[in-house]
Amino acid sequence: MDAAIAVIDYGGGNVGSLVAALERRGAGFALTADADRVARAPAAILPGDGAFGATMDALRARGLDEAARATIAAGRPFLGICVGMQVLFDASDEFGGALGMGILPGEVRRFTAAPRVPHMGWNELAVEGAHPFADGLRSGDWAYFLHSYCVDTSPATVASCEYGQRFAAIVARDNVMATQFHPEKSRTTGARLLDNFLRIARA
Repeated sequence: MDAAIAVIDYGGGNVGSLVAALERRGAGFALTADADRVARAPAAILPGDGAFGATMDALRARGLDEAARATIAAGRPFLGICVGMQVLFDASDEFGGALGMGILPGEVRRFTAAPRVPHMGWNELAVEGAHPFADGLRSGDWAYFLHSYCVDTSPATVASCEYGQRFAAIVARDNVMATQFHPEKSRTTGARLLDNFLRIARA
């Protein structure tokens, strides 16, 4: 097994801020597009930036979707960020629809009641459940969002957010963890979550 956390590089995500945040924490990680390396990694992070369908196409073209599934099936810690969270679900209606990885049940849909789309900027979280990934998180903590599509709350929801409608901001089930917002841009809240993930990965 590789000793470094795999940060999945599928060619479409803006990973600079995440890489910098991991470097500040002294985390052992490798930015990689190698599916075999992802599948062998002790933990993996799927950052996201862009459209759901294009992200899935890029992952499939490189075999990275199956590598992510292998990591998750083996029980190793996995973190999805923004679109990297959304593709863990069954499907999205973005640009006519696309299938996701089906790791978590649910569909990603465009905001229907938001005051403006995209949802861009800071918003408060409401804690709804418990998971080691969210240790220390409190309702009222702030996070930075940039998205036009969202997932309705589900049994995997650990924290939600209200933006004209309620949606899942953090989901977690067993070894799968994900945020709709960008923890690497969310200051204190994001730092806590990244630290929690790295602690889980070390364990």
